[in-house]
Amino acid sequence: MLVPVSDLIASAKMQSSCKTPNEAKVFFEKHDNVVIIDVREPHEVDKSCLKNSINIPRGLLEMKVTEYCESADTPILLHCAAGGRAALSACTLQMMGYTNVHVIDHKFEEIKATFD
Repeated sequence: MLVPVSDLIASAKMQSSCKTPNEAKVFFEKHDNVVIIDVREPHEVDKSCLKNSINIPRGLLEMKVTEYCESADTPILLHCAAGGRAALSACTLQMMGYTNVHVIDHKFEEIKATFD
């Protein structure tokens, strides 16, 4: 039986620490060295991005994340266009051993309006 992507995303969100844009902004302001990772594709980022974020597309995350997050307890905020890719990415980072990973689970436009 095939599992629909919507079920995978729902499961990933249940296993992740999901934050609203306001909660994520407070987290960002209260913690030092927070890394905001945008897991969208470069063509999406070219249209609009958060000024404090780095772009690591979901397909390259495992290979590139250690360039920016060397410690397992690095505070990480993940976002994408609507939360699905970010939630799947959070599960991957947790499997890699990262312990302070959070998903901004809203549409990008709402995240940008809150952070910028």
